[in-house]
Amino acid sequence: MIIIMLGAQGTGKGTVAGILSKKNGWIQLSTGDLFRENISKGTELGIEADKYISKGCLVPDDITISMVKTKLEELKDEKGIILDGFPRTLEQAKRLDEILAGKGEKVDWVINLETPRDEIIDRMLNRRVCPQCKATFNLKLHPPKIEGICDNCGSKLVIRDDDSDSEAIRKRLEIYDTQTKPLIDFYNKKGIVIVEEISERINRFADEACEDFMKHIKE
Repeated sequence: MIIIMLGAQGTGKGTVAGILSKKNGWIQLSTGDLFRENISKGTELGIEADKYISKGCLVPDDITISMVKTKLEELKDEKGIILDGFPRTLEQAKRLDEILAGKGEKVDWVINLETPRDEIIDRMLNRRVCPQCKATFNLKLHPPKIEGICDNCGSKLVIRDDDSDSEAIRKRLEIYDTQTKPLIDFYNKKGIVIVEEISERINRFADEACEDFMKHIKE
């Protein structure tokens, strides 16, 4: 089963993917982790990707797609894969379809997370991440048991550079609107999109979204 997580930054894609992964034994494939893995191993693709990442630029589609294609081949025997952070553009989505079709597979479901923009900005300003195990916490919604310390590995939590400024966050959301949001229409035409609202306004969070998704796919 191939599942794609869609939604703007700060909607909880990584959290939802993590819960589904743990409950079902599915693999959570984050492009951010994939970039870091290739860069740390010094692969050819990692070296190329780092040239863009180090300058704060988006990694070109060809590099990202090649990384994902290689990783999917490594994970070919897994019963479920959750793509978190890929695809981000229509071109990437079309190329992914081609890659999967070549293996007799397809995207089974797309989970589109929706959250009001004011909540997204507040979440990202309060987000803290572990540089070691990549766990994510929120100072308001999901704070660590010990302030500033990761519950899982005990490392000191940090704030991402691009989470520290509300104006920078708004610019990232604008990029999402223009580049990634069109994917919703692309997958809607295939009839595989499940919309889940995660919001403090309605007191509905990641656990409820995961439960709703599992009920839907079992119907």
